[in-house]
Amino acid sequence: MTMTDKTQTGRRGLLGKLAMLGLSLPALAAARPAAAEASPAKPKHRTAAYHISDHTRAIKMMRNLGAHRAADANAELVVVAFGGGVDFLLNGAMDEHGNSYESIVDTHVAAGVKFRVCNNTLVARQISREQLLPDVEVVPSGVAEL
Repeated sequence: MTMTDKTQTGRRGLLGKLAMLGLSLPALAAARPAAAEASPAKPKHRTAAYHISDHTRAIKMMRNLGAHRAADANAELVVVAFGGGVDFLLNGAMDEHGNSYESIVDTHVAAGVKFRVCNNTLVARQISREQLLPDVEVVPSGVAEL
C-alpha cells in the first residue's frame, strides 16, 4: 500500500464517520425534548405576595386572588396592605357599590390567604388594631414585609 492509498483510505474512513454522525444528530436532537418533557420540575411550595396601597383596587385584587387560587391551589398567597390600601381591611368597609369587603376577605382567609397590614400606616393614620377585620395580621412595615 502506498502513501496515497493510505491517505485515500483514511479520508474515506473519516468521511464515512462524519456521514454517520450527520445522520445520527437529528435522532439525538429529537430525543432530547422528549426527555425534558418527561419530568417537568415544579416547585412544591410557592409564595406570592400581593401588595395594595389603594383600596379602590381591592375588588380587582380579590378577583386576581381567586384566579390565582384556582390556577395553583398549593401556592401560599399573602396580601400586604399599606397606605390607603388598608381601608378595605377595616371593620365595616364597603366598596363604591355598598358591598362589604369582609365577606370576600373571609372567603379568601378560609382558603388560606393571609392578610397583613403595615403598622407604620396604622400609627401614621391613627388606626387602632381593633378597627381591623379579625383575621388581619399587623406587621412592622408593609414594604419590608414584601
